Amino acid sequence: MEKGKNRKLEKLRKPFQGVYNIIRFNWHFYFLAFGAILILFSISRIIPASFQILINIFLILILGTTLISLLISFYIYDLSGIYNLDWLKISIESDSKIININAGFDETSSILKNKFSDSELKIFDFYDPLKNTEISIKRARKAYPQNTATIKINATLLPLENNYADFIFIIFSAHEIRNENERIIFFKELNRILKTSGQIIIVEHIRNLANLIVYNVGFFHFFSSEVWFKTFKNADLFVSKEIKFTPFIKAFLLQKNGNPS
Repeated sequence: MEKGKNRKLEKLRKPFQGVYNIIRFNWHFYFLAFGAILILFSISRIIPASFQILINIFLILILGTTLISLLISFYIYDLSGIYNLDWLKISIESDSKIININAGFDETSSILKNKFSDSELKIFDFYDPLKNTEISIKRARKAYPQNTATIKINATLLPLENNYADFIFIIFSAHEIRNENERIIFFKELNRILKTSGQIIIVEHIRNLANLIVYNVGFFHFFSSEVWFKTFKNADLFVSKEIKFTPFIKAFLLQKNGNPS
């Protein structure tokens, strides 16, 4: 039965889907990089030899950083198994209530529905075009229409009663709440709707040296572990487990403070 589920999960994500989506949604960056390479290469043909070394260094840097970011992204999103969720090692009962929250681009609800098919799944989307202005998200939403069961929400007011959810998944989405106070309110809402025995699963890139080397200025879009821990603490949540999923990704498993487990 488990092998059958794994085969279904494999079919939900096509080969190279992760890195393909990165190029597809951020093509302007790669267009600029390719243009810069062509311009520098053209200049190197006409300038004195004494300056060609400098131009060649810039060429190597642009080409190298672009290729490295794509290779690492391929490793993370296509080879590492992050989307099969087997690394979680948690038991989800058949009658569990699962919430999956995205920021306009949902890659995981179909996976959760197939992996935990006997559980109840609600899908929330807090995308706000006035706040989430990245062109990549707009392209992703156009390419992948939202699940028809998706409920549009305000990140600071979740439409569920207290102690509702057994598990809440927020995968590569929570960082899109850029304002600190809004982010804390969001996690307080998660705390409110979470059962005492429930868990919140956060998966995020971390603002660290590894992500700086690979994504250069893009790493400023991520938050550091310190920022995440401050947010969790202010929302009265504690980290029951950290999973370092490659040097670039961390998963935080959160529970309510005072949970005896």
